[in-house]
Amino acid sequence: MKIKSPFHKGLFLYLSFMKIEALHQIFIRFPTVCTDTRKIEQNSIFFALKGHNFNGNSYASEAIRKGAKYSIVDEEECVTSSDIILVDNVLKTLQDLATHHRQYCNAKVLGLTGSNGKTTTKELIHAVVSKKYRTVATKGNLNNHIGVPLTLLSIKEDTEIAIVEMGANHQKEIAFLCNLAQPDYGYITNFGKAHLEGFGGEEGVIKGKSELYDYLIAQEKIIFLNADDPIQKEKLRYYPRKYGFSQADNEHFNIHFLGADPIVRLKVENTVIDSKLIGKYNFTNCAAAVLIGKYFNVLIENIKEALEDYIPENNRSQLLSKNGHHVILDAYNANPSSMRAALENFKAMEGQNKLLFLGDMFELGDTTPDEHQRIVDYVSELNFKDVILVGANFNNTKCNFIKFKSFANLEEKFGQLNLKNNDILIKGSRGMALERILNLL
Repeated sequence: MKIKSPFHKGLFLYLSFMKIEALHQIFIRFPTVCTDTRKIEQNSIFFALKGHNFNGNSYASEAIRKGAKYSIVDEEECVTSSDIILVDNVLKTLQDLATHHRQYCNAKVLGLTGSNGKTTTKELIHAVVSKKYRTVATKGNLNNHIGVPLTLLSIKEDTEIAIVEMGANHQKEIAFLCNLAQPDYGYITNFGKAHLEGFGGEEGVIKGKSELYDYLIAQEKIIFLNADDPIQKEKLRYYPRKYGFSQADNEHFNIHFLGADPIVRLKVENTVIDSKLIGKYNFTNCAAAVLIGKYFNVLIENIKEALEDYIPENNRSQLLSKNGHHVILDAYNANPSSMRAALENFKAMEGQNKLLFLGDMFELGDTTPDEHQRIVDYVSELNFKDVILVGANFNNTKCNFIKFKSFANLEEKFGQLNLKNNDILIKGSRGMALERILNLL
């Protein structure tokens, strides 16, 4: 790639088609990346990304005024000063820079994906591994084609392990993210009914998530697995470089589930761990963190401390008290698999006045009506009596439960429900924002 003439219209210095190596040298001196001018940090590098409703190029000069050292743009007319760098494509440049930086640093990279529990598992692994190693991990759920590069660029020269969460709703996306992150290790939480519309059904989900396996196997890297998951076990049957956990199979590291009423308890060797996570479905998330901690020689007492100190947040399996109610808030996301798991767990818990608030599940494509009806039927099968359904999809199901077509309808009628001292499960997709029920309570 060539560097263009150092003068633009005789006025300003700028670089075109800058070599990634040269840009990386700038990044080493100013190692903070920003993509939003509302959150500009001093001496950062602003990448002018584009979206359906915005064009970061238009804010390049504003970023400089707010303290960015450089702005990276891909529209020539936005180069108005020597600290604005012109490249062919800002997004690709960000991604290429991230991969170059990943190769430049010595950190080992752990790739993580799955249908449910990715972010919680990532946080648990981070808590455990950071007891012994200098570790970075994906912030929140920034796990897409922009979030993964940002995670890679957060790696410092002294970072030892980087945990990179990878999300996808179409096939080939995990493969693309693997090529960016080039993981040394990998773990898939599970294969469930998530993003069915994009993946093209359950088999498409399995194929798409397994792209992490495909990359790691091709590169002969280490794969961590839940050996009690028949899909994972079958897919890795003949792969030798694997390290798994199981409750019963002695060929793998044994981790035992002791209960979840409501808090998950597990036993590792002779150590009992009392987490602050709710639901049996969180056992495998904890077990993965234990397994990976053991692989990296973290002491069991440090693993125990990390898991027992971890407190869930961001509407993920949070146990709350609100005006006399005991609430399980699990409103970060929902799909048929996670919904069934949450219902099974809530049913198994002790308690008398159990109440469900269930919100619509999204990205299910043509299966949307059937999947919502199956959940309603399952709620009846579990013999829940007090059930409130929220959303257009649940509103179209056949049942005798209370239904509201939208959250606004629920809000309008909420005072008439006369709720007193209930054990409540709130579960729905992110777009439903059912955490707003807390304010109504």
